[in-house]
Amino acid sequence: MTVLKTSLRNFLAHKGRMALSAIAVLLSVAFVCGTLVFTDTMSTTFDKLFAATSSDVTVSAKGSSDTGETTSDTGRPPVMPAAVLDKVRTADGVKSAEGAVFSTSVTVVDADKDSLSPTGGAPTIVGSWNSNEARTMDITSGAAPKGPGQVMVDADTADKHDLGLGDEIAVITAVGTHTAKVSGLADFTVTNPGAAIFYLDTATAQRALVGEPGVYTNVNVTAAAGVSDAQLKKNVTAALGGAYKVQTAKETADANQKDVEGFMSVMKYAMLGFAGIAFLVGIFLIINTFSMLVAQRTREIGLMRAIGSSRKQVNRSVLAEALLLGVVGSLLGVGAGVGLAIGLMKLMGQMGMELSTDDLTIAWTTPVVGLLLGVVVTVLAAYLPARRAGRISPMAALRDAGAPADARAGWVRGVIGTVLTASGAAALYLTAQADKASEGSMWLGIGVVLSLIGFVVIGPLLAGGVVRVLGAVLLRAFGPVGRMAERNALRNPRRTGATGAALMIGLALVACLSVVGSSMVASATDQLDKTVGTDFIVQSDTGQLITPEAVRAAKAAPGLERITEYKWTEADFTTPDGKTVKDTAITAADPSYATDVRTETVAGKLADAYRPDSMSVHEKFAKDHGIRLGSTIEVAFRDGSTGRLTVRAITSSDVVIDAGAMYTSIDTLAKYVPADKMPLDMLLFASAKDGRQDAAYKSLKAALHDYPQYTVRDQTDYKEALKDQIGQLLNMIYGLLALAIIVAILGVVNTLALSVVERTREIGLMRAIGLSRRQLRRMIRMESVVIALFGALLGLGLGMGWGATAQQLLALEGLTILEIPWPTIIGVFLGSAFVGLFAALVPAFRAGRMNVLNAIATE
Repeated sequence: MTVLKTSLRNFLAHKGRMALSAIAVLLSVAFVCGTLVFTDTMSTTFDKLFAATSSDVTVSAKGSSDTGETTSDTGRPPVMPAAVLDKVRTADGVKSAEGAVFSTSVTVVDADKDSLSPTGGAPTIVGSWNSNEARTMDITSGAAPKGPGQVMVDADTADKHDLGLGDEIAVITAVGTHTAKVSGLADFTVTNPGAAIFYLDTATAQRALVGEPGVYTNVNVTAAAGVSDAQLKKNVTAALGGAYKVQTAKETADANQKDVEGFMSVMKYAMLGFAGIAFLVGIFLIINTFSMLVAQRTREIGLMRAIGSSRKQVNRSVLAEALLLGVVGSLLGVGAGVGLAIGLMKLMGQMGMELSTDDLTIAWTTPVVGLLLGVVVTVLAAYLPARRAGRISPMAALRDAGAPADARAGWVRGVIGTVLTASGAAALYLTAQADKASEGSMWLGIGVVLSLIGFVVIGPLLAGGVVRVLGAVLLRAFGPVGRMAERNALRNPRRTGATGAALMIGLALVACLSVVGSSMVASATDQLDKTVGTDFIVQSDTGQLITPEAVRAAKAAPGLERITEYKWTEADFTTPDGKTVKDTAITAADPSYATDVRTETVAGKLADAYRPDSMSVHEKFAKDHGIRLGSTIEVAFRDGSTGRLTVRAITSSDVVIDAGAMYTSIDTLAKYVPADKMPLDMLLFASAKDGRQDAAYKSLKAALHDYPQYTVRDQTDYKEALKDQIGQLLNMIYGLLALAIIVAILGVVNTLALSVVERTREIGLMRAIGLSRRQLRRMIRMESVVIALFGALLGLGLGMGWGATAQQLLALEGLTILEIPWPTIIGVFLGSAFVGLFAALVPAFRAGRMNVLNAIATE
């Protein structure tokens, strides 16, 4: 009880000093709990949606996926004849059955040809209005579609794009473009996570989405009273003879949930990973806080030992303070995490994914995990300072406060740090020497962890040398004030090392990712320059295939020398070694593709692969199956017949563009695949006549004006798009790393604040002998800047080393150029100086306000 009272008294006595550490715990716990609540809420939302939209039993074509996804290489969904609906209705236990048509291979635009698709990655769905849809949608305005001239829109999409009754929209599919006017608006009875939904009547949907009447993409079946879904499935399957895919409502919902599970898992574990980084940084803050508190209370603890307190009691007293800090910070963090989750939901709403707070899901495990993590991490971080406090002898009560031993890092720390750093460097060296990316990735992970821990351990030893260099460069110009700031930073290398290490971790990751991102962009750009010989690339950013009408329009554009079509399909390969490799991608293109994309070959010429009944394979595939020039491969094309193709070229596997592709000509593909099953083009490559690039660019864009689903890019545009994609990813990662950097800034603030308290008497004496308030504040700000720059130097140096090593693995995949983004690195370094200035504002202000006489009288 005495230990607890002492701990509580000390905790409340130093509540101001504990506040920043509590904020670090709060932020870390909030990020973990917020992530768990956010992802659980997403799961709940999708569970409700899939459960509500699934009929008792769903029948779909064999070619459709488990989730009912309708994309295919022909751009049209797999369908079933109307006879299937008649057979289903005759099955035992069927109360009702209704045919439906829907497709996600669509683009919908308004009268100004602006896309109505979601911006957050959710699908655009056009389907037939039926009783199954009516269960989950309420018509709030107008009426359901009737006839080819009407379409109904979900109310969320209408609101986002200011659509009203009577407005004209166009549905663009592989079949053609269908124009209709909005006849009604419908609201979801459950949360719509962001999909854009458009409804046509059944007959119109068949013509607009599939191009033929009397067919369905799926049949929705309702069970009669007393018939289970499993029994109904069995009866329907028997009636259809097993020729179609039959799923219960649970199976359909589970398949849909599994489809989004991958995305949610990546998001969840990525965010938890960044929360872990914030926790790691927070550990340094907590260690520093308790180390300095113990040092400041040396005489007090010595007096406690002199009047009978044991080492264990002192140890437990400090740990009890940490426990209180962890509990308070974690409780506040759990509450803040729920608020963070709601904020993330609002943010996702701005990006197009709607999540309702009505579905907010807080599992009992979430606060438990938050509390356990916060408390355990805080107590563990305080363990070393607590042990140090327990070793204080009763004689310390007779000495001045402070722990002289803390002024110099021990030789044991130096040996351990050097060994760990050297081991990390050796692992990074092995990474660079690896022949396979998978093998190198393991060594890279080991190297990153060991070198990071090594730098953290050896930080106090590095602090002396680095701070002296920084002082000579930056501080000596400020005279005595600068020299005092340097000596203050050197006074306790362990404290300076721990404070700098907290900032080092976040900046090391920033530097590493910047190097990797810049190298990827530079390498891909170099590959484009070396490989792509065409002027323009036409493609859909939403993955929609290019229709024959759009191809004809592009070919009619003036100023073009040629258009190269590029298709993709799958086939089963039977190789010379007798093995059959199923569902293997094969690319079909015009012969001019060999000129448009200069793919390196290790045997033969790529142009020969476009001869009749010819193909190419990539080097790795050839080695695995004993294939040489002249070998024959039996190719069973999907939706077509089987042909025997001769290998005329073997391409290098060390390429970035079209890596692993196997080529044949469109004429060869057409020989074995019926015209109505021929895949549509994924891309078009266009080359301008000499000297007419600008005019051809404009004419090609004008020719495709009526096809807003496609984007025309020249090579400069393509490079910018690639750079933007990688940049957006990096910015998102930097945003998540900002949490760790904020915690590190709190660490600098806390260190300076406690340092000011520790030096109260010293500050009073300096003020008494003539140091002005302005000079005092400048001294503390300079000390902060030096500590921040020390952490930045370590972090940026370490991160660039990691990034350069990671680029060696990318080189094994063809991304061979290492590029250091010096503007980013220099900007981060200078930004660290501003971080130091910002962190010192409050401590410097408080130091300047001290009463000189009271400060001198401080014990």
